[in-house]
Amino acid sequence: MIIGLASDHAGYEKKQLVIEILKLKDIEYKDFGCYSTDACDYADPAHLLGEAIDKGELVKGIAVCGSGNGINMALNKHQSVRAALCWCEDIAKLARQHNNANVLVMPGRFIDDKTCREIVDAYLNTEFEGGRHQTRIDKIPLK
Repeated sequence: MIIGLASDHAGYEKKQLVIEILKLKDIEYKDFGCYSTDACDYADPAHLLGEAIDKGELVKGIAVCGSGNGINMALNKHQSVRAALCWCEDIAKLARQHNNANVLVMPGRFIDDKTCREIVDAYLNTEFEGGRHQTRIDKIPLK
């Protein structure tokens, strides 16, 4: 499994922490930017990640911006993306269990490193429950 990564300048440092976490777990990743704390627009790396998921090149991703909202909104414009803004471990678990979220989004300016690690672990280690939740997910895309 390869995890796609995306951030803006405000999420760059937390994305670097995510890279460390993935390396420790021997999980491959593809980084769609940004690559520094220089100001940039969250939509640019978000759309690169979203396009990779739409094309089937990747199955999951992790994204970070200052509040998490902007990059989450941009990612969710892609039909194949179910991005979930998660600020704690429990929300990340529910995003996987009930929503089958395929992109974890975190608010880089509002979580500490310990919380970031907990959220990433929950996202990576929680399975989708299916059943009644799949019926609900099937109603998300506009056709």
